[in-house]
Amino acid sequence: MERLVTTAQAAEILGISLQGVHYRIKKNQLKSIKKSGKTYVYINDTQKISPTATNSEEEPKVEMITFKETIKEVVKAKDEQILLLKKSIKWMRKQHGAEILRLENNQKRIIGVFNREIELLQSAFNEMRSIYKPQLISQQENKEKPQEKTKEKFISIVDFTLYLKRHNKSEREIKLIIMKAIERKDSRFIFNKKDRKLLILNEDFSDLI
Repeated sequence: MERLVTTAQAAEILGISLQGVHYRIKKNQLKSIKKSGKTYVYINDTQKISPTATNSEEEPKVEMITFKETIKEVVKAKDEQILLLKKSIKWMRKQHGAEILRLENNQKRIIGVFNREIELLQSAFNEMRSIYKPQLISQQENKEKPQEKTKEKFISIVDFTLYLKRHNKSEREIKLIIMKAIERKDSRFIFNKKDRKLLILNEDFSDLI
């Protein structure tokens, strides 16, 4: 005779776990119906399973199947994550390489622009120098020439005195030479009576030795 019981009562009557009851319902080994959201099982009074057989065969099998499926899902998720990471790393390497190449090209272009600017500046500088250098040299020569002429045209009384002393002339003799040269209006000796200054031309004085 069959009677309708809850899954918990069925587990107690059959001597198996609640999970074992649900497993048998899924495998159509037990008839069941649902009422008000609850599952009820039809049980025959003669339908009993030994606890030993149940524990050793059915329940471990169900638990083993569930464990294996869990392991498979974990491994699958792990493989998918590894594949995703590999793709991400490959993409990042590609982007990194492209960025390095872009920076190198930019650097080459910038260096090229700088080199062209330097060449233009150097060319402009050389052109300006070629234009103004002769003028600068001419101006410098014009500044130096009057000084050279002044140094060459006159000598100081001290230099004239040293010149005569090197030729064994005394100071008294030197003074007499100068006075006589002024009296006879020697052109090498220019005496300004007003300022009482004497200029001596830088010429040959061998006749006075």
